[in-house]
Amino acid sequence: MTGVEEHRVMHDDELPARIATTADVDPRAKVGPDSLVWHLAQIREYAQISSGCIVGRGVYIGPGVIVGRNCKIQNYALIYEPALLEDGVFVGPAVVFTNDSYPRAINLDGSRQTNDDWEAVGVTVRTGASIGARAVCVAPITIGRYALVAAGSVVTKNVPDFAVVVGVPARQTGWVGRAGLPLVPTDDGGFVCPRTGERYVEHEGVLSPR
Repeated sequence: MTGVEEHRVMHDDELPARIATTADVDPRAKVGPDSLVWHLAQIREYAQISSGCIVGRGVYIGPGVIVGRNCKIQNYALIYEPALLEDGVFVGPAVVFTNDSYPRAINLDGSRQTNDDWEAVGVTVRTGASIGARAVCVAPITIGRYALVAAGSVVTKNVPDFAVVVGVPARQTGWVGRAGLPLVPTDDGGFVCPRTGERYVEHEGVLSPR
């Protein structure tokens, strides 16, 4: 990683964060130990990046956004406040999280809107979920644990845990396991992960490990 400065935060016995000298990290933001922030990324005031994260080239992290441990946010993703990413979340290249249900640049009197003129709404992404390249997540929504949003999808409603959603607007097409592979139906009406053998059961549209 070229052009990188070591940025020590939190505890002295942990590896320091590594932040590219060309990244723009507000001094009021927090970047956890062993995290990498790449060229041209911007992390705004009061954002919190936990330990072990990767923030790719050109990523934008808005004010007060919270990112959990071991998340990977790929190049040019735009994460607008007040988004919350739990641990182990993957965000693909050029993904967009919106934050305004009824966007306008101006007020009724023609004056430019400021932050006081509208109420920001956020996207919440639960533990282990993955969002494919160029997907758009339209707030306010929650993407469930270990769910998978296909590349190019536009997500306009909540996504259940372990669900696979595809399309514009995104619709559920199946289930995915914690290992990231589509689950295979079993003879007893359940599902199994082809990689790990982990079994799942569905009840009233909710999937959970057995």
